[in-house]
Amino acid sequence: MVQRVGQRAASVQKLLLSLMMEETELCFPELFNTSCRRPKRPYFENMLIYIPLSSISLLTVILNLLVIISIAHFRQLHTTTNLILLSLAISDFFLGILMFFLIVVIDGCWFLGDLMCALYQYLGYIITSASIGTMVIISIDRYVAICYPLHYSTKITIQRVQMCICLCWICSVVFQSLVLNDVLKQPGRFNSCFGECVFVINYIAGLFDLVFSFIAPITVIVLLYVRVFVVAVSQARIMRSQLAPVRLQKSVTVTVKKSELKAARTLGVVVLVFLTCMCPYYCVTLSEQDDYMNARSTVFVLSLFYFNSCLNPIIYAFFYSWFRKSIKLIVTLQILQPDSCEANML
Repeated sequence: MVQRVGQRAASVQKLLLSLMMEETELCFPELFNTSCRRPKRPYFENMLIYIPLSSISLLTVILNLLVIISIAHFRQLHTTTNLILLSLAISDFFLGILMFFLIVVIDGCWFLGDLMCALYQYLGYIITSASIGTMVIISIDRYVAICYPLHYSTKITIQRVQMCICLCWICSVVFQSLVLNDVLKQPGRFNSCFGECVFVINYIAGLFDLVFSFIAPITVIVLLYVRVFVVAVSQARIMRSQLAPVRLQKSVTVTVKKSELKAARTLGVVVLVFLTCMCPYYCVTLSEQDDYMNARSTVFVLSLFYFNSCLNPIIYAFFYSWFRKSIKLIVTLQILQPDSCEANML
């Protein structure tokens, strides 16, 4: 009798397990008790997720690669402002690559191991922190150019910009190494099953990351750009009030001011779009009741944040004529010609 009950219980258990298998798939079938389960989604839903994300990721990589080649190749574009844009394009380029891994996370099964999961998080935090730091440098650059135009060439030099960019990336690496210390020491320690890749933020580390990677930089950016646009509006009024017949020296001065104002407007749009795409991620982080944040639960805000990296080159194409010219030269392979780096791009 006991044997029959045991056999019947075993058969019921097998039936329940088979029903569970119909609703979900195991990431690692050989590890039935410890493997994560991949939720079954309709084919149309999968295509609705994978195709747009893959397209955005590929477009982000290609467009930012065009920006990197343009600024690095053509000598006329080796200006202080463009060097900062180069740093931003490099961070956006790597974010585009990381977006491919986001697709793997959305799928529900991480097959690359705990070490690669920790490395994915680590690189993502470093690049994000460097992008925010670059935005601060852009704001400082525009602040000096608009508010102190006569001292811009002496205060903002190529060497100083290069040093600031290097310090920005080095500080990002050091700071995020401290923030993600627990993740780097023992990758996968917070995973509940094999095939899972979660984002874990320690309370104290997350607080520091929130202050130094979000609140402080955003405050600096907003304050500087408020000052920039106040001065820009006053300068625009002065230029409109000038009479048509002006001296040559004044005409040159006006041209310089117009170019600086245009750069301020363009980079202002870049900063505004950046804040719009970044704020939802930190709002979700602030709204979490615990320190355990699954990547799949924040897929929308992460996708929005990554999508910003695709928008920056599009903004350049609309506002910068040199970027449109460089794209034409790159696509037609004219950059392979001798002395193509000396081409007139402005």
